[in-house]
Amino acid sequence: MEQTKEIKTDKASVDLTEGNLIKKIILYTLPIIVTGVLSLLFNAADIIVVGRFASDTALAAVSSTSALINLIVNLILGLSVGAGVGVAKCYGAKDDVGMHKMVHTSMLTAVIGGLFFGVFGFICAKYFLEWMATPENVIDQSSLYVRIYFIGIPFAIVYNFGAAILRSIGDTKRPLIFLVIAGVLNVFLNLFFVIVLGMDVDGVAWATTCSQALSAVLVVVYLVKVKANYRLEIKKLRIYKNSIKEILIIGVPAGVQGSLFSISNVIIQSGINGFGDVAMSGNGAAGNIEGFVYTSMNAFHQTALAFIGQHIGANKQNRIGKITLACVVMVTIVGLVLGIGAYLLAVPLLSIYAPGRDDVIAYGVQRMSYVCAPYFLCGVMDVLSGALRGMGKSFSSMIITLVSVCGLRILWIYTVFAEYRELSVLYASYPLSWGVCVIIQAIEFFVVYAKVKKEYAQRNAAKENA
Repeated sequence: MEQTKEIKTDKASVDLTEGNLIKKIILYTLPIIVTGVLSLLFNAADIIVVGRFASDTALAAVSSTSALINLIVNLILGLSVGAGVGVAKCYGAKDDVGMHKMVHTSMLTAVIGGLFFGVFGFICAKYFLEWMATPENVIDQSSLYVRIYFIGIPFAIVYNFGAAILRSIGDTKRPLIFLVIAGVLNVFLNLFFVIVLGMDVDGVAWATTCSQALSAVLVVVYLVKVKANYRLEIKKLRIYKNSIKEILIIGVPAGVQGSLFSISNVIIQSGINGFGDVAMSGNGAAGNIEGFVYTSMNAFHQTALAFIGQHIGANKQNRIGKITLACVVMVTIVGLVLGIGAYLLAVPLLSIYAPGRDDVIAYGVQRMSYVCAPYFLCGVMDVLSGALRGMGKSFSSMIITLVSVCGLRILWIYTVFAEYRELSVLYASYPLSWGVCVIIQAIEFFVVYAKVKKEYAQRNAAKENA
């Protein structure tokens, strides 16, 4: 039987189970928020550059692909959630052997998954876009953008798995540094390919692919060189049975949940496509702005995962309730402030993406009027989902999302929206589904946490009586 060894760490790793909880949550989450915002700023460069300097239909072509790309990406990225929880537990338990197995299994899984989904997305891109009813005047450009984008998917997956490993041991700063370096390259190449070389959507797609490759190289080089228990040794890459099992138990439901979200969004995007390329452009620009709010809130989802994972590993389940409550309160404040702020500044923000296009801006404002103010509900939903996954209940989180979000949205689209074909009716499905999901997840959290506390009390009582 393998023994647990004393963990070897470097200065970047942080024990999240000790010290002031609120302070550590804030210090841990802020770099993740900055990382997400910068990532979206760099991605926004794609839309801004094509909106200002490329062909008239380029903005619609790029905007219409996000739901499809997220459908594929979220499935494999869900596995990185499983890897992150597994690494956090090993760190909390001070398990060197388990950490080695988890890191090497995770990174090999990232390579295999990235290659598979990269090839799959490249081959099937146009078929999916046709299914989404993408207009004829933009489908060729959309297809080209997606195919080039999926060439870079293996790099994106490797970076995200590596970043998940670092965040799980408390290091949220290095993923930020790597992203900044890669993002600067993305912006530079966007401008060079489109303005200097006169390329169109293919230019911004290649810029994204190159930046993804650089981020993957940076995170792998660091993991290879770091002198700590989570060091990556390329020659020792292999799939360990227990490690992959733990990754799949948490990661597959998380990936399926993300993909189910994307499936419902693909269906919604199909409905939006029916209103023409102007509506598509406005929706895409608004969605990009809302992304800044979402990624700021989603940082608390990642925080809940890492904190609860380390506490489970360290057998300190008694603080899980405090962690979850703190994350819920903080994400609500962030969601309300940023969501309402984004709506109040909708016109000038949308003008950045589509200068002088009042028709595009009007469609964007319409979407934001339904999404921004109640967006905090989506943040609360993600935190509760992260808390359930951290406690090992990823499957129940998936089922709740399947029924209350995806199922409700699809039902709404084929009933209410089918009867009243207006964009406002379509957008109303967002806050409705978030609210329903929050209520159900909150009930599930209290049920699961009660069981976890009971098991914790029984285990500690047994130790005292031994």
